[in-house]
Amino acid sequence: MGTQRNGFKKENYIISVDVGTTSIRCHVYDKEAQIRGSCVTKVNLLYPEPGMVELDPEELWMGFVKVVKGAVQDSGFQMCQMEALGISTQRGTFTTWDRKTGVPFHNFISWQDLRAADLVRSWNNSCTMKALHGVAKALHFLSRNKRFLAASLIVFSTQHVTLRLAWALQNWKRVEAVAQGNCCFGTIDTWLLYKLTKGLVHATDYSNASATGIFDSYQMCWSELCCFLLSLPLSILPKARDPSPPPPPQMADQQAAMFGECCFDVGDVKITMGTGTFMNINTGSQPHTSVSGLYPVVGWKIGPEVVYLAEGNAADTGTAIKWAQKLGESDRWHIPVMALCRDSGGGTFPRINGRRAPLNDPKACASFMGLKPSTTKSHLVRAILESIAFRNKQLYETMLRETHIPITKIRADGGVGTNDFVMQLTADLFGRKVSRPTRHEMSCLGAAFVAGLGVGYWRSREELKKLQSTDCVFLPRNGYGTADGKMTDQYGQVIQSWERALQRSMNWYSKA
Repeated sequence: MGTQRNGFKKENYIISVDVGTTSIRCHVYDKEAQIRGSCVTKVNLLYPEPGMVELDPEELWMGFVKVVKGAVQDSGFQMCQMEALGISTQRGTFTTWDRKTGVPFHNFISWQDLRAADLVRSWNNSCTMKALHGVAKALHFLSRNKRFLAASLIVFSTQHVTLRLAWALQNWKRVEAVAQGNCCFGTIDTWLLYKLTKGLVHATDYSNASATGIFDSYQMCWSELCCFLLSLPLSILPKARDPSPPPPPQMADQQAAMFGECCFDVGDVKITMGTGTFMNINTGSQPHTSVSGLYPVVGWKIGPEVVYLAEGNAADTGTAIKWAQKLGESDRWHIPVMALCRDSGGGTFPRINGRRAPLNDPKACASFMGLKPSTTKSHLVRAILESIAFRNKQLYETMLRETHIPITKIRADGGVGTNDFVMQLTADLFGRKVSRPTRHEMSCLGAAFVAGLGVGYWRSREELKKLQSTDCVFLPRNGYGTADGKMTDQYGQVIQSWERALQRSMNWYSKA
C-alpha cells in the first residue's frame, strides 16, 4: 500500500494522537505497528481556585496541531503519506462553545475538577434521588431485573460530566446561548473533531459518550431522564457516532488501550496502571449491570458490532508512586530496589484518594498503619507497591464475582506496569499469568489500529493480533493465590491487615 509520485512508490503510514491528562503524544506507525516518528508536548493544567482544574481549549488545539506536525517531521516522511489519523483522548473533560463562531464559553473543566462537589453531595442526599432509588427497588422487587437493582444504588460522582456540566450551565451567564440554540457541548474528542472539520461536525464517539454519565449504554443514546432531572438541554449534546473515518476516528483512552492490547474477545482483561489504575473486562455484546460499582462503558462500536466493557478503577496509582519518590533524597532513588526488602515490616498503606468499587467511599483517607520504631523508608515503599497489587486483586475479585465471565487473558500496561515487583505480585495474587507489552502507550496504538482498519491499512483483527509484542510474561508463583481469586496462607495475613486498614480509614472526611 502506498502512493505513486514521480514514478516512485511511497509507503503510507498511520498517525495517531493521544491527548492525556499531562501530555499530548503523537506517533507515526508503519505496517508492523512500529513507531517511525514521535512528538510530545505538555498539557498545561490551570488551577484558578482550590479544587478547580482547567485546560485552555485553544492551547490544547494548538498542542494537537504541534505534535501532529512534529511527529511527521520526526519521521522524515510527508503529510501526504499519512493514510489515516486516529485520536485517543482523556475522558470526562469538557467545554461549551458558541455554535456560530466556535469560540469557547469557558475553559475545559477537567475530569479531576471538584467544583461540583457540593452539588454532587446535595443531589445524592436529595429527596429526588431517594425517590428514584425507592422506585428502582420496587421495580427490582417486582421484576427481579438486575438493572433496576443497579439503578437503586447509583449515585452521582464529580468524575462524570453530569453535575459539572449542570454547574457550568447554572453559574456562567455566557452559556445563556443555550436558550437561543447556539451552544455546543463537547468532551475533548468532540472539540478536536469540530476544529478539524472547521465547525462542520459536532459529534462524539460512543466510547467517550458512555463515560460521561449522561449516556444510556443500554439504549445507546443520550439519557433523556438524566437530562430532564439536571436541566441539560438535549440540543447542546453532540451526535454519537461510530469511530470510523471519515472524519478521523476517535476513542476514549481506556477503550483505545483495550483495543491496542487486542482484547477483542469476551473475558479478555486489560489493566492500565498510570496516574490511576483502570481494569477493564470485555463483556461482549451486552453491558454488564453492576451492583458493586463496576461501570459499564461502550468499548467500541464499529459498524453494527457493539462491544461493552465493565470497568473498575483506583484514582491514585502513579500519584502514590510519585509521592513515594519524594521520600528519597534524589531523583535517582529507585523504588524497585528499595522494594526488595523482605516485607513491609508490618506496615500497610490503604492508598490516597478515597475508595472505589467495591467499597465506594469517596470520604476515605490516606494512612499508614502498623508503623513501628524499626520501620524504614524501604518498608514504606514496599507497603505502597503492595497496595497497588492488593487493589488489583480487589478489582479482579469483584469482576470475577460480578460478571461470572471466564478470564481468557490478562494484559497490563502503563508507567507503573514497568515495575516488575508490582507485576509479579499481581500475577501471584491473581493466580494467573499476566503479560506486559513491549509498547507502553497503548491508547495511541489502539486509536491507530481503529483508524488503520477503517481505511484498510490493516485488514483484520487477526492481523493486529500478530503485531502484538510481549516484553515479559509474569507467571504466578506457588503459595500466593489461585485463578478463582482465593488466597493461600503465603500472603493471606498481609492482605487481611490491609483490608482492616481500609475499613478503619473509611468515612474519615465525613462531616459530623
